[in-house]
Amino acid sequence: MVLDAFAGDLLKQAAEEELGMMLGVSGYIDKMGVKLGDLKNLLADAERRRITDDSVQQWVTELKRAMYEATDILDLCRLKAMERGSSPPDSGCCNPLLFCLRNPRFSHEIGGRIKKLNQTLDSIKERSSAFSFLNLTSYEEWTRVRPSAARRKTEPVLERSGVVGEKIEDDTRTLVEKLTNKNDIDDIMVVAVVGVGGIGKTTLAKKVFNDEAIQHGFNTKIWLSVTKEFSEGELLKTAIITAKGKLPDGGVQDKSLLVPALAVAIRDKKFFLVLDDMWGDNEWNNLLKDPLSYGAPGSRVLVTTRHGTVARGLKAVHPYHHVDKLGPEDAWSLLTKQVRVTSALSQILTTEKSEPTIDMLKDIGLQIIEKCDGLPLAIKVMGGLPCQKEESHHAWGKLLNDAIWSVSQMPEELSNAIYLSYEDLSPCLKQCFLHFSLKPKKVLFEDSEFVGMWILEGFVHGDSDRLEELGIEYHKELVLRNLIEPDTSYPGQKFCSMHDVVRSFAQYVSRNESLVLNNGESTSHTFSMQRYLRLSIETKGVESDTFELRSLQEQKSLRSIILIGNFKIQPGDSMIIFSSLRTLHMESIDCVALLESLHQLKHLRYLAVRMCNGINSLPQDIHKMKLLQHLSFDGCRNLVSLPNSIVKLQELRYLALGGTCVISMPRGFHALKNLRTIYGFPAQMDGDWCSLEELGPLSHLRCIRLVGLQNVSANSFARKARLGEKVYLSFLGLECSYRFDDDVLKKESISEKDQRVIKESSSEWDKFSHIQHVEAYADDDGIEKSSWHLFYTRQPYNIETNIDLQEWSDDVNFLQSEGEDGLPRLAALMESSDEDADNPDEIE
Repeated sequence: MVLDAFAGDLLKQAAEEELGMMLGVSGYIDKMGVKLGDLKNLLADAERRRITDDSVQQWVTELKRAMYEATDILDLCRLKAMERGSSPPDSGCCNPLLFCLRNPRFSHEIGGRIKKLNQTLDSIKERSSAFSFLNLTSYEEWTRVRPSAARRKTEPVLERSGVVGEKIEDDTRTLVEKLTNKNDIDDIMVVAVVGVGGIGKTTLAKKVFNDEAIQHGFNTKIWLSVTKEFSEGELLKTAIITAKGKLPDGGVQDKSLLVPALAVAIRDKKFFLVLDDMWGDNEWNNLLKDPLSYGAPGSRVLVTTRHGTVARGLKAVHPYHHVDKLGPEDAWSLLTKQVRVTSALSQILTTEKSEPTIDMLKDIGLQIIEKCDGLPLAIKVMGGLPCQKEESHHAWGKLLNDAIWSVSQMPEELSNAIYLSYEDLSPCLKQCFLHFSLKPKKVLFEDSEFVGMWILEGFVHGDSDRLEELGIEYHKELVLRNLIEPDTSYPGQKFCSMHDVVRSFAQYVSRNESLVLNNGESTSHTFSMQRYLRLSIETKGVESDTFELRSLQEQKSLRSIILIGNFKIQPGDSMIIFSSLRTLHMESIDCVALLESLHQLKHLRYLAVRMCNGINSLPQDIHKMKLLQHLSFDGCRNLVSLPNSIVKLQELRYLALGGTCVISMPRGFHALKNLRTIYGFPAQMDGDWCSLEELGPLSHLRCIRLVGLQNVSANSFARKARLGEKVYLSFLGLECSYRFDDDVLKKESISEKDQRVIKESSSEWDKFSHIQHVEAYADDDGIEKSSWHLFYTRQPYNIETNIDLQEWSDDVNFLQSEGEDGLPRLAALMESSDEDADNPDEIE
């Protein structure tokens, strides 16, 4: 949490006088607002100094916790106000005195908490004088987020904008020649690329991997991202699948089964293997070396690492290939390339306009590059900065002369260039950037999921009707500044990761309030020494110990939890101890036993339970989580129904049911007036009633994915859902896939009648002139491909339209058959096929 951003939002909440008046504690709340206002102008300077001054960090930490206590208090007041709103008119609830008389315990408790908090704020304010903070007004305005257009688990797809100069071309040729030398064909040869973090080892490895001689010279090409937190099971499974091998039946996390399966998959194949980002030699010597010895002579391994000792442990051939820092001209080329790319994406400049301007700044640009010490990552991050500023010697001179370049208190491996880029962010963006470092490296999160967390943690400020749009702008801004990186394996920047060096910086800055753990890391000492506010734990793989949920019981201040993998939940375990929890994400966990206690988390706003197959229904008291706004059960394939009480979640903005077996929606669903996104909404008929009618009154919807459209009449489905009236709708997903019979999901071929239904449905699409993105597909090959029409927005240059062809990827020529009227503005085509899985060539 960044103080300056958080304080403004907190003051806004405290100004809601109605809450204090209702409880008879308005005087205490007014005092709290005054004290926070007095502190607010000190926060910008305190936030900047805390990164390198431990005493300031301690003061800031105490103030943050006081502010979080204030938000908890205001939440409880809001919940009581919601209860008052549902009371009968003659209940006397609008009279503060009567309310207090009827709720004396609650009023006394809230009043006592506010009084104690005010005393804490007095003490914090008094001690601030010792630091001589500069009294600055909020710097939100001059670093306002500009709307932009457009795990560090690495992939072999090469992103061209990061490739410059002849040096990388020479290095690629040298390595390819060494790897394809036919004089060394007997044994598996290991070649090592060594260099510091952010110097371009992975980029060079991608160039080699995608080289034509490599692609044609080996039967099998495998790319394995091996980080500090590597999982033996995931590495083995990825290698087997890429080698077109067969995973063992059952126990796929069992190393004793996976190792021989890899040996079978690789037998007599000449393979090329990249082991990217290795931190030790165990994963080779104790895991991969033996099964890969069954490969054909002439097989090769390319390893990238920061440490020569790792290369020595793998018995890599001498000399190791050391990646050098960029020379001045190549570095300048990379900087200008990044500035032009980000300028074009942000629509600040056109490429033609920016080129002469940038060239005139070369003298000062070379001085900036010198401070980046020739590290490509630092230069790329800096490339995201100048485009936010006026392109002049004065503006670039301020970057060059910033005092941050001289900061020496940070750990040596962290980059001052990243620090400078961080300081240039608005307070709201800083919070989002730091929060993104909680993302487990090897787990995919869509941008909408992290944006949802940002919104519900209070990091996104603005009109409540536009929070999702603002959050997406924040996300794109971080991409624009090269602080997070789109996963080029997927279109549309929906999945992003963070470079290890950038992640290390973010985790260093947030070290006193956030903790990220991976695969069996010890927690006993960490948890006994520190109380955290945000926690991310991933425990996947055959070698990782099962994590006991009870080990978190001392972390009672947690506001955000991400749990993924193997967790041991014992009888009596619950989430009640995390009484301040705002966001909870659980994935691949048998968490059924925890669901019954979730309704007691009064502050919970974000709940995502993904790929938990033990869940078949939800608790009836889910409606007691009155502040819940984001609810996702993606991939819970045994979930078959929703409780009727879900229609009482008046604050709900996001509901995801993709990959579930939910085939009906409760009547009264239309009461969820705040809903913005719904994925997996089933089309269902019950007599004269159609489930799609429930969507009619939901006028704020931005994204809809409908499933089971074969169950409704084509001529009326769009009319029943009133899709043409939803002026904010930007995404529409239409699925026709499965048959429902006796509450059991069955896959059958789609009848001739249903094919006609789907084809007729396209006649309604001409009413959706405001939709930017449509996906439409069916899981059955029998449907005529020409029956699916795509739509085409008013501003095609601002959007990307994809067709998800699913099983139709073997034939894309039908797209041309619709002519000018059918697909006039198709911007992009996403194909999904088995053949593409082992072809890592760059998508141009």
